[in-house]
Formats: sequence, C-alpha cells, structure tokens
Amino acid sequence: MAVRIIIGAQWGDEGKGKIVDRLSSDAAYVVRYQGGANAGHTLKFDDTTIVLHLIPSGMFNGDSKCIIGNGVVIDPIALVNEIKKVEALGVDLQNRLFISSSAHLILPYHKVLDNVKEKKRGSDAIGTTGRGIGPAYVSKVSRIGIRMNDLANTEKLEESIKKNLADINLALKNVYNEPELDADVMMSELLPAIEVVKPYIRNTTEILHQALDNGESILLEGAQGSLLDVDHGTYPYVTSSSPTAGGACTGSGIPPMAITHSMGITKAYCTRVGNGPFPTELNDETGEKLRKNGQEFGATTGRPRRCGWLDLVALKYAIRLNGMNELSLTKLDVLDDFDTINVCTHYELDGKLTTVFPLNTDKVSEVKPVYKTFDGWKQSTRNITSFDELPGKTRNYIRFIEEYTGVPFKVVSTGPKRSETIIR
Repeated sequence: MAVRIIIGAQWGDEGKGKIVDRLSSDAAYVVRYQGGANAGHTLKFDDTTIVLHLIPSGMFNGDSKCIIGNGVVIDPIALVNEIKKVEALGVDLQNRLFISSSAHLILPYHKVLDNVKEKKRGSDAIGTTGRGIGPAYVSKVSRIGIRMNDLANTEKLEESIKKNLADINLALKNVYNEPELDADVMMSELLPAIEVVKPYIRNTTEILHQALDNGESILLEGAQGSLLDVDHGTYPYVTSSSPTAGGACTGSGIPPMAITHSMGITKAYCTRVGNGPFPTELNDETGEKLRKNGQEFGATTGRPRRCGWLDLVALKYAIRLNGMNELSLTKLDVLDDFDTINVCTHYELDGKLTTVFPLNTDKVSEVKPVYKTFDGWKQSTRNITSFDELPGKTRNYIRFIEEYTGVPFKVVSTGPKRSETIIR
C-alpha cells in the first residue's frame, strides 16, 4: 500500500496535474484535498489536451476512482460544466467520481464578494482569480457555509441562502455600493446543477478508510503550492486553504500515520501568479524567454505568470514543511536553449547570507538572491525517458539540486505529454 501526497513545492503551477495523471495508473483512488476551481491542472496525452479545475487528474490513466474531498470548495455550476467536458471525451463517471458530502459550496454571492473586495483593495489587491474561493472558506470557518449534504433538501437550502444574503446584501449596498442579489434567481440557476451533482455525493471519508483497511494505494492531489499556504506562505499573498501536507490529511480524512510518500513538485525554474514577493523574479529578457519557452500563462485565468530562476532556499523550506521524501522536476526542457542557468542557493538579508526562508513577508521582499551559475546544455531533452540519456550538464544540474535539498527526484518531466517523463 502507498499513500502519496502530491504537493506543489513553489507558488503553484508546478505541473502537478501531469504528475498525478502519470502516477494514477497505479492508484486505486485519486483525491483532491483542497482549493477550488481556481486551480487549473493541464493534462496532455495522445492528441488530447484538457484542463481540470475540480475533478482529480487521475480520471484518464487507468481506472482509479476519483474523489473531490471535504477540504475542497465546489462551485456546482462549474463542476457540472467540467463533468460534461470529461464525459465528452468518452469517460463514464458513474461509480468513478465521488464528492464528499462535507465539502462546502461556492455560491454566486461568494464570487461577487471576491470581486468587490479585490476592487476595494485597489493597489493592495491579492490577485485572486475571482472564483469565490476565499469568501467560501470564510463562510466555512464562520459556520454559515452550505455543504454538499445540504443539497438533499432544497427548501432548507433556499432558507440558508436567504439567511446568508440578508447580511451580504447589506454589505453590498452600504459598504461596496453594489446591487443586491436575489435568492430566487440564484436558486433557479442552481437547481439544474444540483440535480446533476447529487448522485455523486458520498461519505468519502468512509470510502477512504475502507481503502486503507484493504491496503489499496491512494494519491492525494493538492492544488496551488506550499508558498501559497494560508499559514505557511507569503501571507497575505496566499490562497485561502492549506496546500501543504497537513491540508492533505484534514482535506481528505486520511490520518497522518497512513502517509507513506510526500512528493514535492518543482519546476526547473520558478513562476508566480498574482501579487506578492518573488525573490528570483526576472523582469528582463531572460524572464520573458522563460515565459515564452514555458508557455507560462495561467490555465484558469490566462494571466501571464511572473518568471524567475529556481529558488533552492524556498524549495528546501517547502521540503521541510511537508516532510517531502521525493521530488518531481517539471519543465526541464524549457531550459534547453539557455547559455547559462542560475540557481539561488542563499539569500542576502540585512547584510548577511542565510539559507532560511523568512516568515515575515516584508523580509521576503527585501532579500537579494545569491546564485550559482551552470553552463546550459544547449540541446533538446524533449522525449527523453531515461535519466542516463540526458546530457551530462543536465544530469549535473539535477544532481546539484538533489545534493542541496537532500531529496531525490523520482520523476523528471521532459515535456508536457504523459509520455515525456523519466521515472527513476
């Protein structure tokens, strides 16, 4: 039995979807454990490209059952659209997709609140996707959230929505100068989606406990990344959930002692979407080349990603935070035509060198990266599926990262397709 967490080791967008897809053929269950439709996991196999936002990335490789866990916040209308998209590719979701009855809903008022709050912040905006994620988690911890099991009683559901809207409409009218929302209109939009979603709702914690008792393998799929964790990331420029290993347990119902592998996913360089500090960011031709070569545009929003060199100080922080005992390296091929490649090994802060990632976000903004420079390998790594076939300079680059972090790379991705993967 293996219970493996797949965790973003940077600021998200590391390629977790591809790695989950590649490893899912050996898993009985694949579980999304946090986040919402602000995630975009891009899968490429055969001649197919699909971006998943809520449905786990294990739906297309093998016959694993896929669970949307209790830690996820779910927009039912977005989920129905995604179900239709997956079914259009010939996948039968019956008895393969299960949704936790304890997962909370994103409702239209959450999306409205997300956007008006960002607008009001002005230059201090977080840079959210506007999908209602943060406000839905606020409802959850305020104990006024609506869960999937509440969809069984539409009268009670409508009553809860009206009760929540009483306060929300006061804020929209008097604080944000925005039009009030109508509960009847909201219900008319929700009811068709509810009917589609209801058959998938289960006690998924019990399903997973049974799987553990049976010795079955489980993949836990995170969204976003460790440096966006609401507790451990560059607060307040973070997501509203816990993408880290602790969030995997609370967001699925799987106990910590059951975890056997904690796999961190890191690009061969760094990217970040939205606002917040980014020590190795490159606002020059090199950064633009990384963006162009890597097609670094958000799968959910289409926003251009900020790009920079690989930050080993931040990576080692993520490794220690999550107890990562294996790594996956993605987008190695993006570096194929660089003359030189830099890797950040230290920060300079307050006149001193450090390898400690600061927990004060203002301090993260002040650090100056100290780099080690590598000669580029200047040849294609695309389609290589054996580590020994990689250019010598590429292997040296990878081995340096392994030695610095103390954690081996189990997977190396040499292109976006499922087949372009080295398994070590």
